[in-house]
Amino acid sequence: MIRNDFHTHTTYCDGRSTAEEIVQAAVGKGMECIGFSGHALTSFDTEWCMSLDGMRRYVEEIQRLKEAYRDRIRIFLGAEWDYYSDGPRDSLEYTIGSVHYIEKDGVRKTVDESPEAFAGLVKEWYDGDYYAAAENYYASVGDVLSKTGADIVGHFDLITKFNEGGRLFDETHPRYREAWQQAADRLIPYGRPFEINTGAMSRGYRSTPYPSAEIMDYIASRGGKFILSSDSHHTSTLLYDFPAWEKYARERGYALVTMPGCLGTI
Repeated sequence: MIRNDFHTHTTYCDGRSTAEEIVQAAVGKGMECIGFSGHALTSFDTEWCMSLDGMRRYVEEIQRLKEAYRDRIRIFLGAEWDYYSDGPRDSLEYTIGSVHYIEKDGVRKTVDESPEAFAGLVKEWYDGDYYAAAENYYASVGDVLSKTGADIVGHFDLITKFNEGGRLFDETHPRYREAWQQAADRLIPYGRPFEINTGAMSRGYRSTPYPSAEIMDYIASRGGKFILSSDSHHTSTLLYDFPAWEKYARERGYALVTMPGCLGTI
């Protein structure tokens, strides 16, 4: 059973648990490794991310915890690096490359704030054409590794966060499929793992992880690999639903990996 989790958020960004609370919870769950991935600075939108000073304090805190708990758990210092993030990262051991925004005419808006905000964005910018929004979004997703140099592809189809049951658009539509397939085809050759991310499940938005089953099958069929991720913002959601999705991935023959020094390797 996989007992490692490398996508976690703390009170340094938009998480609800402190870094030490997360480490203590991970130890209590018998975890082998825990990775911290606070949101790196997006200077145009600072509500959810760490400031530069916050990043400095975050790095110092995780380094302190690495030493304090070195006999009980292995701790990794990382960050979730958005397509539009900036700032220093020389102290980080890994990054998760993610896209949370759509940009149009130099303006950037999030795709995952709320259902109402996302619907308003699509109505304002695309006259209600969700496929045009998806095409814009996946153009950035396909470029996220080139842009960020990240080690992991984060929540590949985040744009579907509020689309449970197809409530906003049809994920089988040819334009939507072509948009995500083009992005996946650009990313797979890098050899970096894609998250199987259960974060939207733990927060009640989705009944399945990112990415969708169809996208996971497509990535796997072309040699892509995966890493389980909880995208946890609280101690209670570490390893969220990992047993079920590890079983699912193994039954379908997906290549599952983890970080160096844990069970398996990237």
